[in-house]
Amino acid sequence: MNQYEVLLMLDPETPEERHEEIVARARELVEAGGGSWVAHEAWGRRKLAYEIAHRTDGVYHLLQFDAEPATLDEISRVLKITDGVMRHLATRRPTGGGRTGAPPPLPPADGGRGREAARPAGQAAAESGTDADANEAEEYAEPSQSEPASEEEGA
Repeated sequence: MNQYEVLLMLDPETPEERHEEIVARARELVEAGGGSWVAHEAWGRRKLAYEIAHRTDGVYHLLQFDAEPATLDEISRVLKITDGVMRHLATRRPTGGGRTGAPPPLPPADGGRGREAARPAGQAAAESGTDADANEAEEYAEPSQSEPASEEEGA
């Protein structure tokens, strides 16, 4: 028996009751296939990186369960033909830690302000005037072409 998780992206215009039916159907398939249901996390409505079927948002649900590969194949087949499912992704659940919960909340829509405060750590070190990065760059620099290779070649 393998550990799986399925991330569902559901149509936000579909009623909430339909979302619950889709999750319940997936749970039924897991249990009918001899698997065990581990968890269901509703991540809520999120903005999409690009439009899918003229939708700019999606409602996310993370389903975690233990099942045989044939059961996962059946769940994927059913989700492909189910109305209201925009996308789904089935993966092996990571062992030894994995996810601890929903992803962090979306940042506030401040129109791009506040980006100056969040700088990469390397940029802050470069601006502080340390020469560690410069020394490291010199260490890995290739020898210049203008230097003669050796004195023996000239003789």
